[in-house]
Amino acid sequence: MAKTQHPLSIPAYRSYWLARFSSTLALNGMVVVIGWQVYDVARRTMSPREAALQLGLIGLVQFLPLMLLTLVTGLAADRVDRRWIARSTAALEMLCAAALALMTWLHVINLPALFVIAALLGVARAFAGPALQALAPNLVPKQILPAAIAVSSFAWQVGAIAGPPLGGYLYAIYAPLSYAVAAVLLAFSTVMLMTIGPVPRTAIVGSRNPWAQMLEGISYLRRNRLVLGAISLDLFAVLLGGATAMLPIYARDILHVGSSGLGHLRAAPAIGAAAVAIGLSRWPLHSNVGFKLLVAVAVFGAATIVFGISYRLPEPLLISLVCLALLGAADMVSVYVRQTLIQLYTPDEMRGRVGAVSTLFISGSNELGEAESGFLAALVGPVTAVVAGGIGTIMVAVLWAKLFPEILRARTFDPPTSFENVPGQEKTA
Repeated sequence: MAKTQHPLSIPAYRSYWLARFSSTLALNGMVVVIGWQVYDVARRTMSPREAALQLGLIGLVQFLPLMLLTLVTGLAADRVDRRWIARSTAALEMLCAAALALMTWLHVINLPALFVIAALLGVARAFAGPALQALAPNLVPKQILPAAIAVSSFAWQVGAIAGPPLGGYLYAIYAPLSYAVAAVLLAFSTVMLMTIGPVPRTAIVGSRNPWAQMLEGISYLRRNRLVLGAISLDLFAVLLGGATAMLPIYARDILHVGSSGLGHLRAAPAIGAAAVAIGLSRWPLHSNVGFKLLVAVAVFGAATIVFGISYRLPEPLLISLVCLALLGAADMVSVYVRQTLIQLYTPDEMRGRVGAVSTLFISGSNELGEAESGFLAALVGPVTAVVAGGIGTIMVAVLWAKLFPEILRARTFDPPTSFENVPGQEKTA
């Protein structure tokens, strides 16, 4: 039997992987520092609950561009060279990091500036998400795509592991340095994306009306209940279980571990996820993938609940880190299954538009989840908000098993031979 080609042996995919890793490292470091600065600046003049509300608003500001631009970014990823979209967004993110470094160095950083740059980062992510998701399948043969997704997820998780503590430690040493390093990493990501040569593309078929083409991604998802169920499951599960949005509050006011401790808390989910990603890259899932997706979401919710009450238990920091690592491991299984289903069950000419909706759902579960958690924490307190979110996540997993039986019927990742007869896709007249 011939040895299966490893995705990283392909030069174009290797450049893509390095770009994804460096940008993830930079952005995760920036996110933790932005969150810390927002809460820290707000606490100078506001109560803890009012400052928590600012954390909710910063998540909302990053989500709004995704919501407003989804149809445009999806069509752009299917009509414009995906490489240039990725390059341009990486360059914009680099400029945002440089601006934050300069303002922090000059001691002129304030809430309006943080909110404006967070919005710009949201715009960049709105365009980058669909383009990068749709680009990856163009760089590797279809038969090794599940392995490529696991390797790509590993890059994201390693960046997410190192990014938060890197940002936290650099900020503790010298605040502007955290953003300056992020700017250098994003410049490297841009260079790596520039080395990717032309890739094969599939022309858009069907209506030539741009508005109709934008809506085709939503129409495809409406018909394909398997993909719709997998994407929406992540949206509602993470929307409710957004414990990571509360980490600045836990670090400063509940666990009392400061900015360096915040880095550890932010890294813990990624450590668990990276361990799972390594395993999945070597031993991909082959059976009962839909059932495992639902179980992973339920485990995510349970870990969130225990994390919420960990401060009352012996060794609260250790238990918090373990729960967050387990939460990240469960999320990695969910990401792996969902992304593989989306890529294999979507034709190439639709991947940009379907990827845009997927990015909206995924980022909605993150940024909008942060907003929901911040608002709820302002009303009932952070601990109640986290525990209630974990309970809601478990309920979503149970409900989705009923609403989308197509998920339970998804046994393997075997791609369809024709997209006219995709399992879980409703027929149209």
